[in-house]
Amino acid sequence: MPITETHEIHNRRLGRNIGVALTLAAFVAVVFFLTVSKVRNGGSVEAYDHTVRPSITEEDSQ
Repeated sequence: MPITETHEIHNRRLGRNIGVALTLAAFVAVVFFLTVSKVRNGGSVEAYDHTVRPSITEEDSQ
């Protein structure tokens, strides 16, 4: 026999679940658009890997 009536706690949980889902989707969207912006800008994509690179030293930037 299926349960047809929804209790008040189910409505509250649904509201919280929707809130968490929207917050998570917003965070993913921000990270995605920041990543796309960084790649399109063609900025310094070099990571720090404990080696000296002429392109990031202070003498070359002056």
